[in-house]
Amino acid sequence: MTATATPQTSAAGTRHGSSIGQPLTRRDGPLKVTGQARFSADNLPPGTLHAALCVARIAKGRVTGLNRSAAEAHPGVVAVMTPENAPKLAQDPDAKAGPFIFRLDLLQNDRVRYANQPIAVVIAETLEAATEGARLLAPTYASETPRIGLDSGEVFTPDSVGVGAAPSESDGDVEAGLASASRTIAATYETPAQYHNAMEPHAALAQWDGDRLTLHMPTQGLAISQGRLAGLFGIKPDDIHIESPYLGGGFGSKGVPSGPQVLACMAARMVGRPVKLVPTRSQMYGPMGHRGPTRQTLRLGTDAAGKLTALDHHILTASSSFDDFFEPAGRATSTLYASPAIAIRHEAVRLDTGTPLFMRAPGEATGSVALESALDEMAHELGMDPLEFRLANYAEVEPITGKPFSSKALRACYQRGAEAFGWAGRPLQPRQTRDKDGFLVGIGMGTATFPALIFEGMARAEIRADGTGTVELGAIDMGQGAWTALAQIAADGLGIGMEALTFRMGSSDLPNAGIAGGSGHTATAGNAIHAAAQDVIAQLAKLATDDPASPLYGAGNAGVAAAGGRLTRQDDSSRSESFADILKRAGRASIEGQGKAGADPAAQKSYAMHAHGAVFAEVRVDPDLGQIRVSRLVGAFAAGRVINPRLVQSQYYGGMIWGLSFALHERAEMDPRTGRFLNDNLAEYHLPVNADIPAMEAILVHEEDSVVNALGVKGVGEIGITGTVGAIANAVWHATGVRVREMPITLDKLLG
Repeated sequence: MTATATPQTSAAGTRHGSSIGQPLTRRDGPLKVTGQARFSADNLPPGTLHAALCVARIAKGRVTGLNRSAAEAHPGVVAVMTPENAPKLAQDPDAKAGPFIFRLDLLQNDRVRYANQPIAVVIAETLEAATEGARLLAPTYASETPRIGLDSGEVFTPDSVGVGAAPSESDGDVEAGLASASRTIAATYETPAQYHNAMEPHAALAQWDGDRLTLHMPTQGLAISQGRLAGLFGIKPDDIHIESPYLGGGFGSKGVPSGPQVLACMAARMVGRPVKLVPTRSQMYGPMGHRGPTRQTLRLGTDAAGKLTALDHHILTASSSFDDFFEPAGRATSTLYASPAIAIRHEAVRLDTGTPLFMRAPGEATGSVALESALDEMAHELGMDPLEFRLANYAEVEPITGKPFSSKALRACYQRGAEAFGWAGRPLQPRQTRDKDGFLVGIGMGTATFPALIFEGMARAEIRADGTGTVELGAIDMGQGAWTALAQIAADGLGIGMEALTFRMGSSDLPNAGIAGGSGHTATAGNAIHAAAQDVIAQLAKLATDDPASPLYGAGNAGVAAAGGRLTRQDDSSRSESFADILKRAGRASIEGQGKAGADPAAQKSYAMHAHGAVFAEVRVDPDLGQIRVSRLVGAFAAGRVINPRLVQSQYYGGMIWGLSFALHERAEMDPRTGRFLNDNLAEYHLPVNADIPAMEAILVHEEDSVVNALGVKGVGEIGITGTVGAIANAVWHATGVRVREMPITLDKLLG
């Protein structure tokens, strides 16, 4: 798929110069609003069959019977795939072979490990026939008592949390620090399981041609998906072609292939025709990953001046009975506040649920709720302003490791955010302010942080003799604006206008651009593009500077700059030459370059790399009914170089909205007797709607970072959630005087 560009103009009608830093509108926007953008489930090649899942209605046990004959007899049903006849796989789906390999339920036996686990697939000529066929299977079970909830399993220390991180880290003597403190607090906070509800389900349209698989599938990692599917089906990754030009939201859940997506491939191989499988909304609760629940206990000690003497953070979380992903909720504590003694410990239980997985700001989102609430509680104990208390414990170097930050503009975030919000003069005591309607008004704040990650990625670039250029890579846009921001990097890197650029991404036959996750995609794909463009310009410069007929002769590669389709001597702007003239004289139709991106081990060893921010919230609470309304949100964030401020602001808004949802709405409810979901739908799994969203402001704080990567960019997709939940929780306390330590904050917890 190729997105074409149109020239962007400013309000005054003049053409922008450099693309980077400009608030260009989304290049894919017109395609989306006119319905021309084709998502995975929009594809329907001739002969396509439709598949429907039959999922388990128990959480633990075995399937003892399926009425295959009734389903197969239904008009339109072509086949029923069960553990008895499912195609054999080349690799055990329970085998572990890397950090991004998770166990999948692919009809290999009759065991049920969680509610909504796929137990059969019905393939039919129509979706209606497949759905009715799945209902007719009428499964029977031998059920066992499931383990549901953090108190139902045996506690243990996992080998690692997140992706390979140590479950514990510490520095200094916490117990001694608490013993010497003039004031201490201890509090326990709980966050619930939250389930992915992206607008686009985990669809798949699979088609086989011999041993070659073509797949339309939303994925955040094209190469990761290729590798996983190649292993399962015993074919080469290059024999799998995945198209994923657009994603209707991913947030971590589409980082690796889900079981239903693989089942679509198995079904297509079984019937020898294209098969489309789109899980229902309720079927997304279970096999697609979720945010694991946590119970976090924090103990803080301070001296008389309000300086921390100890910070202890214990986390209890959960994974499934059969796989390992443990919410790394201590990560924010390890990097935000200075203390001579810090200890972080993760423990876990195993539950009969689907395996938790990456979900927007995994670890930081859950951990920052507890950390920011505890900081607020301690500030109140000390009689200090919460912002003043945070500044008193500002970390000049990364706690525990002692590394200097590659850049850190958090002080500026505090200042800019507080000024824009009007923080000065906030009453220290709660329940002091009411609005004209008699509602209690409270304001609170939270610090935001997220690591600045970069993964391995590649890109290909080309300049042609007509002055146009092409950049290609297997990048992904799941709504964050990659089609636009990466094209801006490409155009500037090649020294051409956006209108002269052909930009291709979203397909597995393009260079592997890594995973769109961890807020690291712009850094990864962008730096790969930057390197590929540098390669092209270096080759072009050599042609010119080595040619006596060129006005650039003798300038040397370091002495020219590319812009506007021309190379210009940096020491004499009057001497320049167009790309077209250079290539024409050299007899070349084009020049192609390759680029790679990846972490710099030396820099990572020497520096701590994070984005930072501060979020300020105002709430209004009905004193009689306990109803909560967030009335204002202001966030100020510093995340290195900004490629497109319009898109960056949009990401901050999205993060803050999710933070509001975390604080006041989201919670998966499960029947502890059966392990079945009670709210696996958008009617009862509460999410904020437009009427719940307040006036918001996202402030972009200037920050330069020459260490983090060549472009100096940091991620912005996840940081917005990390400060927001704590800010809202603290504002609710400030309004009511009631400290709610269990998310989400609902009116019954205020009135109880």
